[in-house]
Amino acid sequence: MKYLVLARRYRPQTFSDVIGQEAIITTLKNALRFERVAHAYLFCGSRGIGKTTVARLFAKALNCQALSTDHEPCNQCPSCLEILSGQSLDVIEIDGASNRGIDDIRQLNETIGYAPSHGKYKIYIIDEVHMLTKEAFNALLKTLEEPPERAKFFFATTEPHKVLPTIVSRCQRFDLQRIAQAEIARKLTAIAADLKREATAEAIHLITTFAEGSLRDAESLFDQILCFTDEQVRAEHVRNVLGLVPDELLFELDTAFSEGRAAFAFEMVDRLFQMGKDLGHFTEQLIGHYRRLTVAKTMGTASLHLPEPLLSHVIASTKLYTPSQLFHILETLLTGFAQLQRSSMQRVSLESILLQILRSKNRIPVEVLVRRLSELEQKLLDPAAPVSQPIHIPAPSSLPLEIKSAPTCHEEKIPQISPDKDARPQILATKAPEPIIENALPAAPPLEPPLEMKSVPFNPLLTRVEEKTANAPQIKPERAAAPSPAHEAGRYETLLRFAAVELEGTIKN
Repeated sequence: MKYLVLARRYRPQTFSDVIGQEAIITTLKNALRFERVAHAYLFCGSRGIGKTTVARLFAKALNCQALSTDHEPCNQCPSCLEILSGQSLDVIEIDGASNRGIDDIRQLNETIGYAPSHGKYKIYIIDEVHMLTKEAFNALLKTLEEPPERAKFFFATTEPHKVLPTIVSRCQRFDLQRIAQAEIARKLTAIAADLKREATAEAIHLITTFAEGSLRDAESLFDQILCFTDEQVRAEHVRNVLGLVPDELLFELDTAFSEGRAAFAFEMVDRLFQMGKDLGHFTEQLIGHYRRLTVAKTMGTASLHLPEPLLSHVIASTKLYTPSQLFHILETLLTGFAQLQRSSMQRVSLESILLQILRSKNRIPVEVLVRRLSELEQKLLDPAAPVSQPIHIPAPSSLPLEIKSAPTCHEEKIPQISPDKDARPQILATKAPEPIIENALPAAPPLEPPLEMKSVPFNPLLTRVEEKTANAPQIKPERAAAPSPAHEAGRYETLLRFAAVELEGTIKN
């Protein structure tokens, strides 16, 4: 017996075998029940979800000579057997990619007037109908608008936006949806049981994830893996066939992130080269890994339907990140993946992406910086306002001297709020306290008298240009101008800029 691939061997032969398209199947069966069958149907959707299969089943049900009470084709009458074998003269399948010219449509129009040979209707199934030329579509318009009584048209396409609107308006359109992973997993499990083969839940999960809602892709991949091994299908078999890296390597990256080991980026890329993995495919897998962690962090692990022991590893890795860190890492990966595809040095590009991920642990979110700046501005306006705890920077481990209070080499000026009506800040100069140093050596007598140094007061509210202007020798003015409100507002803006620079330096350290 000639071998049939799983996608053809387990193709649905009745409406009840179709999975994931319940609304469309119900509509078609009711059309048969109430005898309200239209002359043209358009089935849209992504690859491998059952567009052509549904069209064949509907054609089989229309011409079935012993339709069941549930409006299912019997698959035993001559009409059903001819359609199953592809030899029916009443159901004609046309490949729109190969027969896309106006001459092909003219030939179709010439034969459409003939009566069906055995069945009730003469049915034309045109697959990939969007590949027809504009002239071919125009030649089909008149036939679709006024078709013969016993002629039906079933169109299938993956790109409905390329079909002329005049064609779509003459059809009943059905948009098929992607099939859920749980339903694909149940189908693959049933196929494995029918073939008397075993497959682990983790292997089935990998296949369904890679299929992206396409049942045909999942069945083709499962057929390929069954040829790869005659033992139990395990997750490592699927990874070897697909060229995926082990999940353990991704979880090692999570551990390196929590420990702040930036060198792991170079180690990871080196291991990928030794394993011969494609860096672009690995980046896609890495994006899927962090998407999985993000979903688990925001919505819980129940929405992922992960098998054990993968679920336990995901729960453990989720605890190592905050939501803002995961959002930032996903944005970094998406931006870096687009640059990686255009780069001629993919290794360096991937190392840069991983370094950004590992360094993002010490990144302070923007909302925290905005909050700190707002509190600092409020503190300037109201000294009694509470301020959140500042970011702690550890001091060096050893110092030559024990310092009680930090010395300053200049006079500090503390902004205070004046009680006048305009509430303008006044700068009050205060003498910095002398540092207290214990166990210090006695100062040696100077060899020569020290030079007289003129103390220049320091004002943090002044910009550099204003500071140079203030310290420069000036001609005796006759009358000092009063500071304008715009000038005072500029001082506050400068202070906020200094605070932002200080926070940025804290982040880099």
